[in-house]
Formats: sequence, structure tokens, C-alpha cells
Amino acid sequence: MAKAIHMMIRVLEETRSVDFYTKAFGLEVADRYDFDDFTLVYLRNADADFEVELTVNKGRTEPYDLGDGYGHVAFCVEDLDGEHARFAGLGLAPRDIKEFHRDGALMARFFFVEDPDGYKIEVLQKHGRYR
Repeated sequence: MAKAIHMMIRVLEETRSVDFYTKAFGLEVADRYDFDDFTLVYLRNADADFEVELTVNKGRTEPYDLGDGYGHVAFCVEDLDGEHARFAGLGLAPRDIKEFHRDGALMARFFFVEDPDGYKIEVLQKHGRYR
């Protein structure tokens, strides 16, 4: 059986991106590999094996074009309201909390935030299928 192990995004500034993912999601640098033309930084926390891989292409100065194909990555949390307030307090500009209902029942509570490179991240309340 296959196991998801990481997602990769290209970022302009390593420090800025590591700082964001540490503040927002408690991810820490698990490994860092420096090559001539690029650096790979793997971020994770103790709650999951899944990692966020940051690829920093050296010499790149222009923002990446995210196009219309990228959707989002999602994290789930115990206290969505508390996390929303914490994000706002850190100046991370979370969007408003939304709710989805299906067949009269709550399916999901969530908000979105963007990282420094414009990648969309969904933060979901642990509930139902989102655990």
C-alpha cells in the first residue's frame, strides 16, 4: 500500500518560509540539503510523518506563477477558533471561518491562509473525516 510522505513547493526565501510554517503549524526543519543550484528543506512535526518539502532555487528573484492548477494543502487542528485567533495575532491574515453542511449536518469548519509565496492552506477543525 502506498503512503503519502511529503508535498513539495518552490519558495523564494528559505528563512521567510520556514518562519511561516513554524509559526503557523509548528513544523520544524527535519532535514536540510544544500546543492549547487538549489536547497531542499524538509519540515515536519511530531504529530505526523507527512512533510512539507521547500525547494529553494538559488538565484531566483521572481515569484513563482502558481497558475490555476494548484489547489491547497490542508492541516487539521483541535481548536479552529483558537488557531484562527492565534494566526491573526501573529499577523498571518487568516480568512474568515467558513462552514460546509451536507444533508443538514456539519461537514466541515475551516479557514484559509496563504504562505509568503501565495500557496493556499486550509485549516480544518478535527471533525468527521478530517482527523
